[in-house]
This record gives sequence, C-alpha cells and structure tokens, in this order.
Amino acid sequence: MRKLPILLLLIIYSKAKSQQTIFPESLLLTPEKSNFEKTSTHTDVLQFIAAIQPLTNNMYVSSIGKSTMGKDIPMVVLANPKISSPAEAKASGKPVIYIQGNIHAGEVEGKEVTMMLMRDILLGDKSSLLNNQIIVFVPIYNTDGNDKMAKGLRPTQENSPLETGERENGQGLDLNRDGIKMEAPETAGLIQNLITAWDPQLSVDLHTTNGTWHGYSLTWAPGYLSGGQPGPYHFVNDQMLPFITNEVKEKNGLYFGPFGDYNTREAWPPKNFYTYNHHPRYLINQFGLRNRMSILSEAFAHERFYQRINTTYSFVYEILSYTNTHAQDIIRINKEAETAAIKNVVDNAGKIQKGVRFKMVPTNKPLAPFKTYDYIRYKKVDGSIALLKTGRVVQYDSVTYFAAFKDTVQATLPRGYIIPAAFANIAEHAKKHGATVTQLEKKTVFEGEQFIVENLTKATRKFEGHFMASAEGRFERTQKVAEKGDYMIDLAQPLANLIFYMLEPQSDDGLLCWNFFDTYFEMNSIASQQVVYPIFKYFSEKPSGKKRK
Repeated sequence: MRKLPILLLLIIYSKAKSQQTIFPESLLLTPEKSNFEKTSTHTDVLQFIAAIQPLTNNMYVSSIGKSTMGKDIPMVVLANPKISSPAEAKASGKPVIYIQGNIHAGEVEGKEVTMMLMRDILLGDKSSLLNNQIIVFVPIYNTDGNDKMAKGLRPTQENSPLETGERENGQGLDLNRDGIKMEAPETAGLIQNLITAWDPQLSVDLHTTNGTWHGYSLTWAPGYLSGGQPGPYHFVNDQMLPFITNEVKEKNGLYFGPFGDYNTREAWPPKNFYTYNHHPRYLINQFGLRNRMSILSEAFAHERFYQRINTTYSFVYEILSYTNTHAQDIIRINKEAETAAIKNVVDNAGKIQKGVRFKMVPTNKPLAPFKTYDYIRYKKVDGSIALLKTGRVVQYDSVTYFAAFKDTVQATLPRGYIIPAAFANIAEHAKKHGATVTQLEKKTVFEGEQFIVENLTKATRKFEGHFMASAEGRFERTQKVAEKGDYMIDLAQPLANLIFYMLEPQSDDGLLCWNFFDTYFEMNSIASQQVVYPIFKYFSEKPSGKKRK
C-alpha cells in the first residue's frame, strides 16, 4: 500500500510528459505548412519572430544591421531572466552561445531549426536550456540571397525543398569567405554588433554540405587550430564533439562524424578524407584567433529536407544541452586562452616564431570506422573501368584524416605594430575587428624589424572579387621613427593572435593577401624594385617616453 502514492505520481508524471505543447497556428513554420516542399522567406522569419515575442518574457529582439539590399538581419536573444543588452549579459555571469543559420542561403535547415528551437525553448519543454546560458539566434544571416529563390540552385539537395535561395549575398559575395576583409555589411554588422558586443563564448554555424556521399547524417568540425591558443580547440574537438556524437547515436540512432571530402579518382575504397582549410576568412576558424570556441555543422545534402532538419535540430539541441551543463568550464577555458595569448606577447615578443602560412596534414588518429556510400566498379564498352555509386552504406576500418595544420612559414612575434597615419584605413579595419588601436601624440623611436618585399605575386583568377596577393622577401632589424599621428597596436591584448594573422606580410589570409596594400605597392613600382612593407613590427620602444591618445 505504501507503494501506491509513488505509482500514482509516476503515472501522472508519465501522462504529463506525453502531453505535447499546443502551439498557436501563427507559430507553424513554412516547411511544416508545405509538407516540407518550401522554406521560409525573410518575411516569414520576421512574422514568426513577431508572433512569438508577445507570448514570452524571455526574449529580446534586435538586429545586427542591414544587408546590401537594406533588409534587417534579425537577432533574437533568449535568456531567463530576460537580457536586453551586452552589458546585462556580461553582468549575468552566464556565457553567450551564438547559433547562426543561413550564411549560405541555399542551405536552409539552420534557418528553420533556429526557429523551432526558439519555439520549444520559450513555449515548449526545452526551457531548462536557459538555466545557465544566454542563447543568441540569427536565423537568417544572408537575407538577400535567401529570397532569390529558384529551382536547381542546390542540385545535390535534389529539389528538397523545391526552391532555395542563392549562396551569395546581394553583392555576389560568399559571406563565409569575408571574415578578414569584411567587405559585406552583413559581416561588419555581425562582427561589430554581435561578436565584439555580445562576445559569444561558443558560436555554431549551420550549413548543408554539397560534397561527398559519405555515410553520415551530419558532419561537424571545430574552428581549426593554426595561429590560435590550443585550449578552446581541444575542448571542442577532443571532449565536446565526441560526447555529442555519442549522445545523438544513443538517443536518436543518428550517425555523425567529422567533416570532409574524399575523391574517388584518388582511390577506392577511400584512403584519405580531407577537411576544409584553416583560413580565418571562414568565421568558424576566426573565433579560435579570438580565444573563443566554435563549431561547423554540415547536414548531409542527399537526405530529404525534413531529415536534414531532424539531424540539425538534434545536433544543435545536444550542443545547447552540453553548453548549459558546462557553462562555467567554457568561460574558464576561453579566459585562460585569452590570458595566455597576452602573456605570450609580454614574455616572448621578439624572441619566438609563430606560423603565418600553413599546410593541411594528417591527424594522429585515422577515422575508424569510416562510413560511406559504396561504389562498384564496372567495365565500359570501350574497355575502361569506371565507378558507380550504389545506395548501400558500408564502412572501412581506417581512413587517414587530413584535419591538422602545420606551419610552413613563420614570423617573429612582435610586441606590436606601427601603422603610418597615411594608412588610417588599416587602423580603422583593425578597430572594426575589435582591436585596441592608439595614436601617437609625439615622435617616438621603436626597435624592431621591417619587411622588404622582393616579389609580389597576384593570382590570375579572381576569388571573391580579389586577385589574391602573396609577398616574398626578408625581414631586416632596424629602428623606426614613428611620427605624431601614426597608429600603434600593442599586441598585449585579447585579439593578439588575430591581429598578428591580419598584419603579418606573409600571412596566407592577411590584409596584404586581400589587396589592402596593392595601391601602395604599385605607386612604389613593385614590379621593378624592392619595396618596404609599410607596417613596422616593433619589439621594444626606445626609453624616451611618449603619450598616446
């Protein structure tokens, strides 16, 4: 008899758990209303946000800016209690977790999943995700590309949904290649009004792959470790992502794995699997240089739209569950990375070398097992042997995973950089990224080195509107007399690694690479003579004293 009340409670609890929340019709999403044949327009997203906002006290709505075509890029902040400003977020002591959808407007699952999660967190059974964190959603980052819908723009998605938007923004730029040059208003708004303002401790970028027929419903990658501090990368790559991968398999029967592609022309069965590159032009990689964590999510293009939504939802939910549980660990690890970056400059300026160019190399462990759709060999009429993909998923015991990066060119870590007043655009660009830049009030002498450009090469094909540049030359130890009005960047600041990567002349993704100095080099006849790179790297300051604004 004593067991009866407990049994009754269990029955009541079971019934309560089985009762789903009833949402108003206004909160149904375009895919749900169209049998998953359509995806949401910019107007649909704004209408959803407007419909859910009056129903909750835990939601703040703002914008990170306007697109090229003048469309607002909505930002939604979920917190309990409600948070309405970066200052309030910082004062709360909780980490900000940023989830971004639709950077490529043909890859639409992230857009829909962010709205589903808003609905479930604010009005459904996922409210506990706000216990220890603040969640910022930007569901439709590429607003312009999103509404240029047509059939056939994503052939690997096999018209599921029937129409999608374009990959590029209103300028024709790939927003996921704009992280350093920051030419798009979307990128400038994101970095200045969200990344530097709200300071997310972890960011997640939601995509759909258009590559290999691997055997996973979703693949992932951390922000790759090249010039940044190792702590955030290793926490995400070695602990967080393996744990989540196991969780979705155990809970949902879904198979996730590391992101990459193989080439059947190289070998079959596949011997090598290659991730994407390390460059901080990709926002996910840039976060590592900012001492923050990040995750790339790539749904599998060849699954149906509703399946891609399911896998992306499962992934993001498990990420948010993990960050909610490990909130203070994430803050601590990022802070330790920030402190280490500054200490490295203070202790080692002028003494150590850091990588500025990198190549992809294998990781220490192969992928085992590795899941993929199988191919069969057949003989063509002309006698040649070809491969044909089957509908059968197989697995192989060992595939070499190329997802590490080794430096091929190094440069001395300076205490900082001197930017001549004539190059105010460079100083302003660094400021827009969040760097602290000061201006000299008097002539000051610095000890350091200058780079002599012996050869400047330009790509023959345009990439993202640029003929990418590369400089070869030598460093010379010398003094620099900086004039009043020149700009100074002391690297003993949180963004030390990002600034170093942007300003080093031989960086494989720096400002020189993106043609910021082309006019200067051409005016100084780089084709016929050597030219001094205008940014001076200093190791110390002559002890004459100075004042700065």
